[in-house]
Amino acid sequence: MTTDPILDVRSLCKSFGSLRASDDLSFTVERGEIHALIGPNGAGKTTAIGQLSGEIQSDSGHVVFDGRDISTFKTFRRARLGLQRSYQVTSLFPDFSAIDNLSIALQAHEPHNFRFWKPARKDAMLRDRARDALVRSGLGDKLETPAKNLAHGEQRQLELSMALATEPTMLLLDEPMAGMGRNEGQQVMELIRGLRGEVSILLVEHDMDIVFALADTVTVLVKGSVMASGTPDEIRANPDVRRAYLGDED
Repeated sequence: MTTDPILDVRSLCKSFGSLRASDDLSFTVERGEIHALIGPNGAGKTTAIGQLSGEIQSDSGHVVFDGRDISTFKTFRRARLGLQRSYQVTSLFPDFSAIDNLSIALQAHEPHNFRFWKPARKDAMLRDRARDALVRSGLGDKLETPAKNLAHGEQRQLELSMALATEPTMLLLDEPMAGMGRNEGQQVMELIRGLRGEVSILLVEHDMDIVFALADTVTVLVKGSVMASGTPDEIRANPDVRRAYLGDED
């Protein structure tokens, strides 16, 4: 890691009518780290992810990614620069196999993607990249399984594979283990842990055991603003955080 952050969020604000969802939101994510964004329901986590991905236009403030101000960039331009949001990269084609879905996602990410989906099956380079990504995500034995026949957790793994296969610089992961069983969740945890130092990750997750097991840095949001930011141990020990989020009234 370096002292030059991959993501620098500066004074983001977003209101929906009288609701202030992001209120002077500022934090940084260092290169190669896993940075968790936590907070109680209504804290503004989903809005923040939407602002960073470009799906929600901020009222004011700046998003600097890899040294470039991307505040006005559309989602696809941010993705082209290497900022990917999981499960928003593309939709699964339920009748297509896992490797077909991944091949199509890779083809769509290429600068010139004028070919119809069928040639993606015949492109050896695409297929090799898709196969490698599926093996890495734990789906190496599901290459030819139709997406609709995959378990819920496996579909999540496939979607994460599709994000990773485009070789992003940074991933925005919004509850990647939601709805998974224990074994499926453990597989995804290990996949995310293995990305440390390779891909910068901003993780939104409600399960504190997962957060404290994975994160290098934890930022706590309350009412759209940062209450605290630090290592998992520092956040555990912070009395304000314990009262506001972890449920400690002492």
